Amino acid sequence: MDKKHNSNMTRRIIDVCMTVLLLLLMAYQVTGETVHEWTGIGMTVLVIAHQIINRKWYKAVCRGKYNAYRIMTTAVNILLLLSFAATALSGMSMSSHAVPFLYGMAPVSLARKMHLAMSHWSFVLMGLHLGLHVPVMTAKMKIRDKSKTVISAVCCCIAGIGLYLFLRNGMADYMFFRAAFAFLDYEKTGALVFLENILMLMFWAFTGAQAAALCRKSVRKAEAPK
Repeated sequence: MDKKHNSNMTRRIIDVCMTVLLLLLMAYQVTGETVHEWTGIGMTVLVIAHQIINRKWYKAVCRGKYNAYRIMTTAVNILLLLSFAATALSGMSMSSHAVPFLYGMAPVSLARKMHLAMSHWSFVLMGLHLGLHVPVMTAKMKIRDKSKTVISAVCCCIAGIGLYLFLRNGMADYMFFRAAFAFLDYEKTGALVFLENILMLMFWAFTGAQAAALCRKSVRKAEAPK
C-alpha cells in the first residue's frame, strides 16, 4: 500500500512540475530563448521519467475491457506523448543553446512550423489530461451539493474567460499550421502572460473534467443492475 501511495504521489509531483514547466515554455516572451530551451530539456526529462513510472500502464493498454472513460484517457495520454515527442524533437532541431549539436537535425523551416503547432497541441492535451484526473482525485471528497454548485459555477466562469483568451490569441491558427510564427506581445507584463496561460489551461482542464464526469456517469449507469 505504501509503495502504491508513494508511486501515486511521485506521479502527482511530476504532473505538477510538468504543468509549471509547460506554463514557462508557453511564456517565451517572458523567459527568453536560452531559458526556453533549457526549460524544454527539463520538460523532456520529466516526460521520460513520467513514462518510466507509468510503464505498467502501457503494458495494460491491450488488456481488459474498454469503456468510454478508458478510451478517452488512453487516447489523450497517447496523443499527449506523441505531441510532446514532436515538440521536443522539433525544438532540438532549432536549438542554439541547450543542444546546439542537434541544430539542423530537421529542416529549420519545417521544425519551426512543427514546433509551433505541436507545442500548442501539447498545451491543449495537457489541460485535458489534468482535467480527466479531477473526478478520480475528488471522488473521496465530501462536498455538499450547494458547494458543488458554487464551485462548478466559478469554474465555468473561469473556463469561459480561458476560452475567450484562447480564441482571441489565435491558438487554433498555430495548432492547424495556419500561422508560421507566433505573434507575441512583448509589452505585456510577465504576470499577465502567466495568468492568461493559466486561464486558458484551466478551460481545457475544465473541459476534460466535464467529459470525464459524463463518461464515468455513463459507465456507472451501464454497470448498474437492472
